[in-house]
Amino acid sequence: MTPEELSQRLAPIKAKRGYLLPHHGLLAVSSPQLLQAYDQLYSAIALEHKTLSVRDRELVWLAVLIATDEALATHHIPRFLEGGGQMAEFNAVLQLTASLKGVTAYRFVYTHWAPHVPDLDLVQSYRDALERAGQPLSPRDVWLCACSVHAALGHFDWLREALAAAYDRQVGELDLAEALGIMMFPGSVPHYVEAAKVWMNLIREGQVQASPAFAAWARMSGQGGYDEASGKR
Repeated sequence: MTPEELSQRLAPIKAKRGYLLPHHGLLAVSSPQLLQAYDQLYSAIALEHKTLSVRDRELVWLAVLIATDEALATHHIPRFLEGGGQMAEFNAVLQLTASLKGVTAYRFVYTHWAPHVPDLDLVQSYRDALERAGQPLSPRDVWLCACSVHAALGHFDWLREALAAAYDRQVGELDLAEALGIMMFPGSVPHYVEAAKVWMNLIREGQVQASPAFAAWARMSGQGGYDEASGKR
C-alpha cells in the first residue's frame, strides 16, 4: 500500500472526526474491513444522536474517561463545552468520579464492619454522598454517570445500587442504556456484558419497575452464554 492509498483510505474517518489515532492507521493497513466496522460502532456509540443530548452524552464520557485514566480522548472536553456544558459541571463530574472510584470504602464497611454499625444505612449513605459530590449536577446526571463508571470499573455490586437509585430518581431507561453503552470502549465489552446481566437480574428479581420493553428483555430465556447453551451449567 502506498502512502497515498493509505491516506485515501483514512480520509473519511479524519473528515468525520477531525483527527486520527495510531490504531486507525494500523487497521487501515492490516484489516480495512475491521476498520470500517470499528468506525461504524464508534460512530454509533459516540457520535450518533439517540436519547441523550450532546451535553449529557459528553458528561458521561468525561466521567468514564476520568475513571479509567484514559488520557487520549481529550476531544470529549471541547465537545462537552460546545454542547452546552459548563466548567462548574466539569468540576462536579470530577468530584463525582473521585467519589465513585472510592466506593470500595462502602464495600469494606459492608463486608467487615456492618455488625458494628447496625444503625447505619450504607446504601442511603452511598446515595447521599454521590448526590452531594455531584452538585450542582441533577440526580439524573449523577446516576447516569454512576452507572457507567461502576460498570467500567467492574463495581458490579454497587452498579446494582446505582441502577436502583436511577429508577427511584425516574431516570429514563433508554438514557441509562445509552450511558452504559458509552463505557463499552474504555471500560471493555466484558464489563458491558456483565453490566447488562446485573440490570437484567435486577428486573427479574422485581427490584425495579421496568417498562414493558425492558421487562421483555429480562424475561427472555437463553441469555446465559456458552455455558448455558452447552449444558455446562
